[in-house]
Amino acid sequence: MFTKWWMENLSGKKRGIKRSLGLLTLCLAIVATTGCGLLPNEDEEEVLPVITPPTISKKPDYEVRSETIELTVSAVGKMMSQREEPLYFTEEGLHIKEVKVKAGDKVAQGDVLIVLDVKKLQMDLRKKRLDFRQQELTMKETLRTKDEMSEIDFDKASIVFEEQQQELVDLEQKIADGTLKAPFAGTIVSMSAQKGGTVKAYESLGIISDTSSLVVAASFAKEDLEKISVGMKAKVDINAAGTFDGKVKVMPVATSSSDNGNSGGNGTGTPPEKDSIDKYLIVSLDKWPKDIERGRQLSVSIVTQRKENAVLIPISALRSIGSRTYVQVIEEDGTKREADVEVGLQTSTDVEILKGLSPGQKVVGR
Repeated sequence: MFTKWWMENLSGKKRGIKRSLGLLTLCLAIVATTGCGLLPNEDEEEVLPVITPPTISKKPDYEVRSETIELTVSAVGKMMSQREEPLYFTEEGLHIKEVKVKAGDKVAQGDVLIVLDVKKLQMDLRKKRLDFRQQELTMKETLRTKDEMSEIDFDKASIVFEEQQQELVDLEQKIADGTLKAPFAGTIVSMSAQKGGTVKAYESLGIISDTSSLVVAASFAKEDLEKISVGMKAKVDINAAGTFDGKVKVMPVATSSSDNGNSGGNGTGTPPEKDSIDKYLIVSLDKWPKDIERGRQLSVSIVTQRKENAVLIPISALRSIGSRTYVQVIEEDGTKREADVEVGLQTSTDVEILKGLSPGQKVVGR
């Protein structure tokens, strides 16, 4: 019986050992299968970008050339009439009764442009004429009795008669001046008068212009005028019409600045200053453009100096240190050397080389 129990107990221990070994084998197999996943990932080798060294920018080179060089001066201007005048009244305080024209209208000499309300003046004129008739009768009686009067009394009576006569003439002229007429045939280029408005003496109400005699007028700076003379070639770029060749015809008249900008025409008792053509440089065109109206904007360029077959290089190739002016010349083998130069005319882009270079050579820019 004891032997049986021992054998059974021994048999049970063997089964337990086998079970444990089996579990251990299973765990080892699992670990072996998944072991790689449990280990930390190895760092991948970093791929470094290819570093390209910066390229050194190559300075441009230019060929020395032989061309014509021109120096010019420029200014803006406009199409102007050789004859135009402001329109104004010489009387003060009267009201505008009627404006018979507008800007753009063509008028003949003597056409009525603006009419003032002179009804009250006409009433005063009728009364003064009646008074003057009475004065005429009195003067006739004075003349008949001249021998009975002293010389002084007769002179006083004569003065009173002449004063009333002059007042009558002045009033008639004042009424006549209430109608503004065209001083010459032309075009009304501006008109600011309005019906019912009150006029001021010598205040400009409009401008009349003879648009059949237009010219190219430009306003140059004083320092540029010193370089210009009559006969110089000019190019005129007229807005929306094109570019035209011409010559300087008339130089502007020198004006003084003593008026301190007082142009009159503001009730100051002086006529309004007109935009005189004498203040502008006048250019005559070789060919006159069609359908050009007064006031059209333009620009004028005048050649003040011109030289053919000049040795030229770009300004960017010219170098200087102190009083020294030089360039870098490229030799045929590619080497560079410095060469001192003497410069002449200069534009905004090119410079003339008087000494130191020959056409065909190459120089280094900057």
